[in-house]
Amino acid sequence: MKSRDVRETFLNFFKEKSHSIVPSAPMVTKNDPTLLFVNSGMAPFKEYFLGNGKPKNSRIADTQKCLRVSGKHNDLEEVGYDTYHHTLFEMLGNWSFGDYFKKEAISWAWELLTDVYQIPKDILYVTIFEGSEEDNLPKDSEAYEFWKAIVPENRILLGSKKDNFWEMGDQGPCGPCSEIHVDIRSAEEKSKVDGKELVNQDHPQVVELWNLVFMQYNRKADGSLEDLPAKHIDTGMGFERLCTVLQGVTSNYDTDVFTPIIREIETISNTDYGKDEKVDIATRVIADHVRAVAFSIADGQLPSNTGAGYVIRRILRRAVRYGFTFLNQTDPFMYRLVDILSKKMGPAFPELNSQKQLIENVIREEESSFLRTLEQGLILLNKIIEDADSKTISGERAFELYDTFGFPIDLTSLILREKGYQLDEKGFQTEMKKQKERSRSASESSTDDWTLLKETNQNDFIGYDQLEADIQITKYRKVSSKKDGDQYQLVFDVTPFYPEGGGQVGDKGYLEDTNGDVVYILDTKRENNLIVHFAKNLPKSVDGRFKALVDTKQRERTAANHTATHLLHQALREVLGTHVEQKGSAVHSKYLRFDFSHFSKMTDEELKDVENFVNARIAGKLPLIEKRDIPKEEALAEGAMSLFGEKYGDKVRSIRFGQSIELCGGTHVKNTSDLWHFKIKSEGAVAAGIRRIEAITTDAVKDFYFENNRQYFEMRDLLNNAKEPVKALQNLQDENAALKKQVAQLLQEKATTVLSSIESEIEEINGVKFLAKKVDLDANSIKNMAFAIGKKHDNLFAIFGSSPTPEKAMLTCYISKELVNEKSYDAGQVVRELGKLIQGGGGGQNFFATAGGKNPAGIPNALEKAKNYIG
Repeated sequence: MKSRDVRETFLNFFKEKSHSIVPSAPMVTKNDPTLLFVNSGMAPFKEYFLGNGKPKNSRIADTQKCLRVSGKHNDLEEVGYDTYHHTLFEMLGNWSFGDYFKKEAISWAWELLTDVYQIPKDILYVTIFEGSEEDNLPKDSEAYEFWKAIVPENRILLGSKKDNFWEMGDQGPCGPCSEIHVDIRSAEEKSKVDGKELVNQDHPQVVELWNLVFMQYNRKADGSLEDLPAKHIDTGMGFERLCTVLQGVTSNYDTDVFTPIIREIETISNTDYGKDEKVDIATRVIADHVRAVAFSIADGQLPSNTGAGYVIRRILRRAVRYGFTFLNQTDPFMYRLVDILSKKMGPAFPELNSQKQLIENVIREEESSFLRTLEQGLILLNKIIEDADSKTISGERAFELYDTFGFPIDLTSLILREKGYQLDEKGFQTEMKKQKERSRSASESSTDDWTLLKETNQNDFIGYDQLEADIQITKYRKVSSKKDGDQYQLVFDVTPFYPEGGGQVGDKGYLEDTNGDVVYILDTKRENNLIVHFAKNLPKSVDGRFKALVDTKQRERTAANHTATHLLHQALREVLGTHVEQKGSAVHSKYLRFDFSHFSKMTDEELKDVENFVNARIAGKLPLIEKRDIPKEEALAEGAMSLFGEKYGDKVRSIRFGQSIELCGGTHVKNTSDLWHFKIKSEGAVAAGIRRIEAITTDAVKDFYFENNRQYFEMRDLLNNAKEPVKALQNLQDENAALKKQVAQLLQEKATTVLSSIESEIEEINGVKFLAKKVDLDANSIKNMAFAIGKKHDNLFAIFGSSPTPEKAMLTCYISKELVNEKSYDAGQVVRELGKLIQGGGGGQNFFATAGGKNPAGIPNALEKAKNYIG
């Protein structure tokens, strides 16, 4: 059965069981602070399990793209070494929210696997929760009885809490689970060892196929369990593993999910998969990782140096490194795999087709950048080897290469072995552990249980229409972190505070009680569909009524900037072309940032045209036309633009200003004239094919022009109130250039004079011509003088001191190359060590190096000690 048929069969099966089939949510999470990426099929539905929302249908099924780079069996560095773990994977799942429970979940799973997919029953095993003394939970006898009715008892195995009790996190919904495992070993292997002995033993061919989670408890902050108000079903089956079973192979990479990509890698690299273990591992790494990177970019997450972007960059660079080391790929190649990937998976995930050009551009640019890093790293590693005083390279130096320059540690180790050196791996791991501990310490946090004040699911946002409201706190909890200290999260029955989302920052403001006491709201966010307000302290009486007031000035400025992003989007498509698509935004009260797809730097004329376009709409005083809770199809039919990477519901809100119409949940001005003026401050590249504009509106523009005006008059004063300041400044620059030329000539003449006078001071020590002298020259003149003397004298060791200013000191060392080669002298080492005497440091090449410091008084001592290097 082909993979596309496997997927369709699953979805059709549950469609016939009255499940709504929903598309995969974007892999990049938006309103869940606990996750960077969707890492399980249930992650997009957390709000329903937490009781913060209600699905339209209590039965749902889908195939969800997931990403895991840590956790059990999912260490990134291990992917590719086995045949059944991946970074990106599809999770087939069915859910029940307070509808059916264990009986139906178990019987339908067995029916689909054995009757529909026709997997032989005698290669399947099931596990149930054996109970836990720690949590005072008995064996899941209910699941056991349901399984016993359809499966021989010797194929029902008991599983520990570790394997058969699923938890969302340290707190939250959880419950026992029942796993279905499959044994795809050969008959000969099965005759030697019973399959049930290998369940949950990390055997590559006896693996978990489907996990049925029975969500019935809530884990509290103190570790205790309580019953959930309603019982839910959450199941997840690995699509790639299922294809392995149904296609009669023993490796996920031998299924038609991966084989087209692997064939393309073979063609590009001129290698054969299946003949060399190192080549095979590299091929699997690349085939796996290109999927993860492509889907991430398609969902709006570009590689970067922080957060989710860093994860994607790390995955991509690992693949490039394997291609570089084991497939001899020294030029970008992974971007060439995107075409076959989009052809294979585009029908099920259309975002791969619509974003194909962007994915290719970003991957190609990232590959080029990292290959340059590898080249630089090789140079630095060679320098480390040259400077080594033993055959063991310190873990600290290797970690610096890894941490500062991104050079892979396993590549460092490989190169060292090839050159007869070894790596102090223990020292490297020590440095790595220190870094992780620093990172963990900085991000440590704790969260208390919610304290309920009012039993209600009401949490309505009313901030489109009013900026103050009478509210009640329905629940609160304390959260603590190293970064922010102790804070409280407050939930209201209704709120005028806009929660961060759609690129727009959350509102700030305050609560006021009946006595006039105030609690400041520092931020507002949406977590799993719950609007949460952050405060440093609680009100004196949390169960009273309060007036909630939004910071009006900040909201108005933020709304103006959000409206400006819509007009900017329209302007860019008008000026540059309809290929322009929004790729991200940040809307603050002081500025806006807008990322968009475009292939080249914008010209000054294009930027001016965009500014003029937006300002014409501001001058046109276009009114806001807002439609709320309209069917998505209706909004799109009216011409509304939807943004990639966003998850929309069946009902949406559309925002229109003239011909600009977008789906948007943010806040906006009532009329474009409220923006006052629009000014672009910068335009530049974010990634290949992605540009970024930063701009300002309203008060920020007034401040911008006020500051420019102030600087203009200040400059005129310096130019003696010249009538034409630009011309006067140009004349000044021309005069300065002429004077610099004269100064350079004078310095050259001075250096020649100094050269003539100091040659006589060269003394010979042990066959080395030694010269140490303090001179009154600039750095460039000293360098030229040093090389001039070096041309005239062999075996020269010269060191010069100078003091460009009373607070600065400089040392310059020149050593003839014959001394470098024959006596292993190193100018870089000399200035590094003597630089300490001038309270500084430096470096350079072995024949020429400089050091700077802040203690000119140390120069005589440094020049005197230079003799020690040739004594």
